[in-house]
Amino acid sequence: MRRDTSAYFYDSFTRQQWARFDAGNYRLAPAALTLLKGVNEPMPVAEVEEVIGPLCRLLDIQMEADDARPFVIAVAGSVAVGKSTFARVLRALLAQAGRTVELVATDGFLWPTAVLEARNLMLRKGFPESYDLERMLVFLAELKEGKSELRVPVYSHELYDIVPGQFQIINQPQVLILEGLNVLQGSSRDSAAVAADYFDFSVYLDADENDVEQWYVERFSVLQGTVFQRPTSYFHHFKDLRPAEVRKTGQGIWQSINLPNLLQNIQPTRERASVILRKSQSHAVQEVLWRHSINVRGRQRV
Repeated sequence: MRRDTSAYFYDSFTRQQWARFDAGNYRLAPAALTLLKGVNEPMPVAEVEEVIGPLCRLLDIQMEADDARPFVIAVAGSVAVGKSTFARVLRALLAQAGRTVELVATDGFLWPTAVLEARNLMLRKGFPESYDLERMLVFLAELKEGKSELRVPVYSHELYDIVPGQFQIINQPQVLILEGLNVLQGSSRDSAAVAADYFDFSVYLDADENDVEQWYVERFSVLQGTVFQRPTSYFHHFKDLRPAEVRKTGQGIWQSINLPNLLQNIQPTRERASVILRKSQSHAVQEVLWRHSINVRGRQRV
């Protein structure tokens, strides 16, 4: 079915229709899959075999037709929608084909806490202005130029800050996955360039905002009972909250920070994605929207 999503037409597939595309060898054992899951981000084997595996097969076709090196895939979507788990699974599957695949989170391009505090942006962390967009654009440009030993700052979710002196080294991968909230955003005020100029493919994970709020609050509750209990955690001051207070606090953070960011900045970029994966309340993908026509009879064409 062809669906009009404002700026673009998309081919719409139900989960059952999409699952008819052969996943080939793109499969993961349950034990391997368990190691890739994030907090409160379920990923059953069926999700790999029926959704992500077929996506990888179609990416194979696109990579064969496109001599881009490295082939850059962006993964975007809200906080708590499952981007990190999806990106890790995608990386593991694509690496099975013998490719060198690197995964970079845009968290590494956030301004350090000291800078955010000086600019009064701590309550807008995750909004476009909280990122060093110029540094990210330079990284992508140098990546596409084939430069080696590129350094990406390391971000610690426990410290809630960039780790001084630590870097992720990116050395000419065949595929790079860039995952983040605002990865599909437009240009900064001082630059005509946009990150999307460097993307060969992009995925947007979509879900009803009420479902995402529930997932966020559930994740916040899990973290409050685990990571937040550590003295080194930035959110250690939440360690003694009672269950009802934990839920209320999580809802407050969602309503005041994450929901406005979703509605104002993240969601408006959805139609820039090559493919949109719409999730149900159970986290399972229920619909796939593909921005390119696909010949479902015989060889798929992206």
